[in-house]
Amino acid sequence: MLELFRKYRFHIMAAAALLVALLFYSLNLRTKERLNFFEKTVLNVFSPVQRGATWFGRLTGSVWDDYIYLVDIRKENKELRETIKALNTRILNNQEAIAANERYKGLLNLKGTLRIPSIAASVIGEDSSPWFRTLVIDRGRSDGLDEGMPVIASAGIVGRVVNVAANSSRVLLLTDNASAIAAVIQRSRARGVVKGKGGHLCVMEFTTKDEDVKVGDVVVSSGMGGVFPKELPIGEVAMVKKGEYGIFQTIEIRPSVNLSRLEEVLVLMQRQMQ
Repeated sequence: MLELFRKYRFHIMAAAALLVALLFYSLNLRTKERLNFFEKTVLNVFSPVQRGATWFGRLTGSVWDDYIYLVDIRKENKELRETIKALNTRILNNQEAIAANERYKGLLNLKGTLRIPSIAASVIGEDSSPWFRTLVIDRGRSDGLDEGMPVIASAGIVGRVVNVAANSSRVLLLTDNASAIAAVIQRSRARGVVKGKGGHLCVMEFTTKDEDVKVGDVVVSSGMGGVFPKELPIGEVAMVKKGEYGIFQTIEIRPSVNLSRLEEVLVLMQRQMQ
């Protein structure tokens, strides 16, 4: 192709120059009022070429305009997606703030019913090993906390403080095997000791067979032992079994507080009585 152009380049360039000259000549003819035969012939020959050039120019302009429009639409869509993302984030943050306010409201209502000074704390860690059930809260000795202080939530007893650092403390949960709370069945006033069973359950021990205990009974603290105030909710009776041998019942307790979803607690500023 290149060789062919080199061979006939003079003829091609001459033809192109002639074509351009005739095209401009035909454009000038449109401004004349009267044309001779030759001028009419030139105008008729080059009119289709002019129409084609005009159509191509309009098509090119339309394609360019559509491209610019699509670029603008894409930019606008990106901005809208970013705006929607920001709004969704704001909605989630608002929902989280509302939920936190509801939890704090429950704690404040509980605090208003207590005669014992208390301090709110947030849960910042947990240990759910098979041997220990503890939580870590963001209050410590600098806030006045001490070992043995009871920890509660709006739904009931959580546990007690067992280790205190300067700005944090470890709380032994009531479901831990080392936990023991003097308790009473709210309906029948049957007494016993609620101990941790591990997992998410407790058992009530030392309740004799002749005591009236039923599934669904509410278990509360008795106030004995000098740790927890009286009448704080502990849980609900989930199972009662009276064996043929022995003098005690087997009572399984489901805690009132959902310990796996706990985020805020109240520490009662009451030291254990010796």
